[in-house]
Amino acid sequence: MQRIVNMIVKKSLPGVSRALWLALILTALAATPVWADSLESLRASGAIGESYTGYVVAREPGAREEADEINSKRRAIYQEKATAQGIDIDQVAKVYAAEIIRTVPPGTWIQTNGQWKRK
Repeated sequence: MQRIVNMIVKKSLPGVSRALWLALILTALAATPVWADSLESLRASGAIGESYTGYVVAREPGAREEADEINSKRRAIYQEKATAQGIDIDQVAKVYAAEIIRTVPPGTWIQTNGQWKRK
């Protein structure tokens, strides 16, 4: 951390103390949510939950980007399966949703008709 502060202070505005920069950096780091990079840890933290549509739902605003990424990957898989079978993507998603919800660990948040409950 000290090395980062030194690099910033050397290239920063004259007259701004090292302590002030350190305080600003620590405040920024503390204020920025650090989201897990795996689906399992996002579920375990409660940041996202599963829905019966086959897609995840961000339960916390900071998890929207991760939820969008996960859903984009799922959508591609569902579309591939739907095209191969000649059926609607929503039908594929619902089949996957049932399996996902059946296999997620206890404590995972599941959304049914807009209401959240823990498995």
